[in-house]
Amino acid sequence: MTQEAIGPSFSRGVTSEQALAALARLGRNMLPAAPRPSFFRRFSRQFQNALIYLLLLALALDLASWLYAGHRAPPIEALAILGVLLLNAGLGVAQEYRSESALAELEKLGAPQVWAFRDAQLVRIEASELVPDDLVRLEAGDRVPADGIVQGAEALSVDESLLTGESLPVAKSEGAELFSGSLVVRGRTELVVSRTGARSTMGRLAQSLALIETTKTPLEQRIEQLGTRIAHYVGALSVLLIVGGVAAEGVARLSSVVMFAVALSVAIVPESMPAMMTLALAFGVQRMARRKAVVRRLSAVEALGSVTVIATDKTGTLTSNQIVVKALHSLHETDAVLALTLANDADHGGVAGDPLESGLLEFAKRRGADVQALRSAQPRIASHPFDSEWKCMRASVIAPDGTQRSYLKGAVELVLERCALTVAERSEWLQRAEAEARTGCKVLGLATGPGESETDLSFLGFVTLWDAPRPEAREAVLAAKQAGITVLMLTGDHSETARAIGEQVGIVSERLLTGSDVEQQSQAELQAALASVRVFARLLPEHKLRIVEALQANGEIVAMTGDGLNDTPALKRADVGVAMGERGSDVAREVADVVLLDDNFATIVAAVEEGRVIYENILSFIRFTSSSNVALMLLVLGGAFGSLVLGMRDGTGNLLLPLTALQLLWINFLGDGPPALALSVDRVSDVMQRPPRPRSSALLDRKTLTFTLSDGVFKAVVGLSLLVLLPRLGASLPATAAAVFLYEAVAKLASAYPARSVDSSPGTNVWLHVSIAAGIGLCLLCVTLEPLRRVLALHTTDASTLRVVACAVSLTVLGSELLARVLRRRAIACGLPKASAF
Repeated sequence: MTQEAIGPSFSRGVTSEQALAALARLGRNMLPAAPRPSFFRRFSRQFQNALIYLLLLALALDLASWLYAGHRAPPIEALAILGVLLLNAGLGVAQEYRSESALAELEKLGAPQVWAFRDAQLVRIEASELVPDDLVRLEAGDRVPADGIVQGAEALSVDESLLTGESLPVAKSEGAELFSGSLVVRGRTELVVSRTGARSTMGRLAQSLALIETTKTPLEQRIEQLGTRIAHYVGALSVLLIVGGVAAEGVARLSSVVMFAVALSVAIVPESMPAMMTLALAFGVQRMARRKAVVRRLSAVEALGSVTVIATDKTGTLTSNQIVVKALHSLHETDAVLALTLANDADHGGVAGDPLESGLLEFAKRRGADVQALRSAQPRIASHPFDSEWKCMRASVIAPDGTQRSYLKGAVELVLERCALTVAERSEWLQRAEAEARTGCKVLGLATGPGESETDLSFLGFVTLWDAPRPEAREAVLAAKQAGITVLMLTGDHSETARAIGEQVGIVSERLLTGSDVEQQSQAELQAALASVRVFARLLPEHKLRIVEALQANGEIVAMTGDGLNDTPALKRADVGVAMGERGSDVAREVADVVLLDDNFATIVAAVEEGRVIYENILSFIRFTSSSNVALMLLVLGGAFGSLVLGMRDGTGNLLLPLTALQLLWINFLGDGPPALALSVDRVSDVMQRPPRPRSSALLDRKTLTFTLSDGVFKAVVGLSLLVLLPRLGASLPATAAAVFLYEAVAKLASAYPARSVDSSPGTNVWLHVSIAAGIGLCLLCVTLEPLRRVLALHTTDASTLRVVACAVSLTVLGSELLARVLRRRAIACGLPKASAF
């Protein structure tokens, strides 16, 4: 069956040298990659945007006006608009490549891994490194990484619906073939790999399953909708101005009227908005990856910032997942140690296996057990794997005397129910187990019986295991509470263990509900209970799903953690599904929105913080660019109206406008370029001291609208005041126009600071400081260097005029900062929702 033999049959896999040689000949175990779009296609896509359409219309109108006027001079404005369009498209392509590169790196971080035998040792490798004749260990929840033959199946069932469409799992026995892409839903096995990569079943079907979606997120769609609305409004306004201008000025002035409409369009259009969105999301997911949270779906970034409830598992998330056995309580210690050794799926070398089972093996070794010898002397012939419903594991072995015997381990109360004990004996053992659970220990019962029996067993006692809370867990829970996020613990563990660990990490609950309690409650009762219950124990997967649905019915935005096959319904139903990268199953990672590389609760809180920061940076950009666009629009309209009333015209008889289309383009380029992009890497220090932002909140919320309109009107009034004041101070009209240009350009740059402090007090942003300083320097060069002055049609300004401009800019910045502080304090005074008291 192998696609190319690499040597004789190896019962325990291949060697590292053989694997490298096979990889060189056959290639990696990966599906064929989808072809990437060409540069031309990427470049053309940058023009498929309503805001760009408006600039293209402005370009067409400007060229038409130039041709109508006799094209005696070069079309400077048209060339400038074309240059901005090409530059914007180039930046968009560069950001697209950068985003793809970032997502590719995230895909590598989240790449599936498998346990395989290499050099006769069980090691963890990437699934892409598998070669024919590799021996792979699979268990419930694992995605079959390559075609192969079953070896050593134990109650194995596989879901092949992805390949065949058949919804029911298929039982597989020794020697059966498994196909890549199918899912192990029950049992365990070892797989001898036969075909990999493009030659495997999935490869032949050429169905590439993308690990990370790159479609537009809801936030990107809302930004696009905002840009479309702006384009519609500006387009309609420009048409009205052209019609009105021609009616007032006559067809002879069509050229000047069109230029006025072009200038207005250029003043309002935030052409860098799409590029800024792309960059903000790309930087955000990279920052999350550095903090060990891999984003698989970009839509999760927005949802993370709005999360109001985190429903987290206990083991390995709030605790360290380094399990040690504290004590063995047994009247038959030898048989109990034998049960710990035989009813155990961990590798006897201690390399592979669940941390709990590895901890049990280590304890057995400390008690003198030779694990390999015991397993060889009593080989397993059948087993009933652990699952979340049965909460036990049974292993049937052939004893040295030739008889068959079974060993059972699992939840102590369920094991006791299966044992032949008196009521008094069962009650005494339960009381002893609950006393240990109240200390925060996990308690596992042990039993044995003849044949494959699962009832009337002999009770062997119980072991207590300690999994210490992560040192950072309590601080992370506190940080989540301060951010207005409720933290719930959802665990399958004993109720007393859950309560004790919850108290140690700061999750204190008025009362505790178990899975049976959840089953007995109606939906309304469960929704009401969630007001006070913060710890849930002995839960089954369907209980977790009900809890998530009840939370959402209460209006909560839920982030849910999970690691197993049975957690997938709740992960898919949650607003943000969070899978464990270290101990999570393949299917849990596939359905999740975010994968934690370190399985740490603190990483979830860090991801929420990053989600909030991204949203805040986008709002800062919207306030920054929109307020200046409002200012420029009002300045152009006000200046044109004033020139019409006062009869102020240039040498050709056209209305004297305060700023030309080229000057407006330059102002927008300086402001919407480097400073706007610098805002995308802003750090907001107090973002976790505020409650979650409602997911349905408008991008242009009340604070943003108030700041945008107030700051824009103020800058427009100051600019118009300079048009009136400077001529009275002795400045010529060309010098006044240059001063107004300089004021509007510098004021736009400086307004980035108050725009980012409307909601918070952000930290130092060196990139923003550098970009604004460089922008101001370029503005000064525009009025001092002759080549730049000639291109922009600017006049020189004297020192006294520059001092007036400096005073106007200082007054504007002071006013904007005061406005930002007033809005921030008003929001606090209005009573924002407080953090959860639990």
